Amino acid sequence: MIFHPKTILALSAFSSLCAGHGMLSYPPPRGNKEWFGTCAAGAGCKGPCDSPKSESQAQSPYFKQTNFQRGQNVTVKWNRLNHPGGFVRLAIVPFEDSDSWDDFNNNVIKYTCYETNCGPDDPNDNTFGDLAGPGNAGCSTTMTIPENLPDGLFTIQWIWYGGGIYYGEVDTSFGEYYGCSDVNIKGGPTSKSRQQPQFVGGDIAYPNENVCRYWGSNRVGDCNFGNRYPNPIPNDLLSESLEPCNRGPPQKGIPAE
Repeated sequence: MIFHPKTILALSAFSSLCAGHGMLSYPPPRGNKEWFGTCAAGAGCKGPCDSPKSESQAQSPYFKQTNFQRGQNVTVKWNRLNHPGGFVRLAIVPFEDSDSWDDFNNNVIKYTCYETNCGPDDPNDNTFGDLAGPGNAGCSTTMTIPENLPDGLFTIQWIWYGGGIYYGEVDTSFGEYYGCSDVNIKGGPTSKSRQQPQFVGGDIAYPNENVCRYWGSNRVGDCNFGNRYPNPIPNDLLSESLEPCNRGPPQKGIPAE
């Protein structure tokens, strides 16, 4: 998170920090207890969802389903949560395949900028760089439910990667964050054509260009940290995470995929 020096001194627990960023808000995500509702690769949560299929409540009789139709434009929402830059990737697979990275990678719907329609509270605060100050504005993008999907239970995957400013360290990038929403699809127009992935750029840094500002990497998987996990050291807050992923100034571009 981006914090001013006085705020940093007031922080006392890593758990309260990792719960505060990289979180999908709509459609309602699975959530989880182990990762405080979020899923940070730097803290050891490797995706592809914030919780595995076995822990999802989607098939419980008490689960309140989110219902969409084929062809419907759905507004996917998340909060900026004090961090600038990066990309969001959206993919959708049948619920039964939602533990598979390969299935999500092969069924991408959209790429867009993390700061699609949001930005810092104070655009003149340059403490962490141009347009990189704190701010928890709501961000969103729309995705169209593919018309080639049958009726049934599906999982939408949300990934944030290439985000910047780790614990107030300028020119640092975050690892990836994952969230998944289980939704019921029924009705609407049908088609045999598969929807091709699209990229829609333009963010607070480059509002009139089809690009995004990002730190570290523009490729999904580069900041997942593979089989590495944190090695916490008593009284060493940052040892509880593998992040930052990379160091270096912000970059401008499109997703590598």
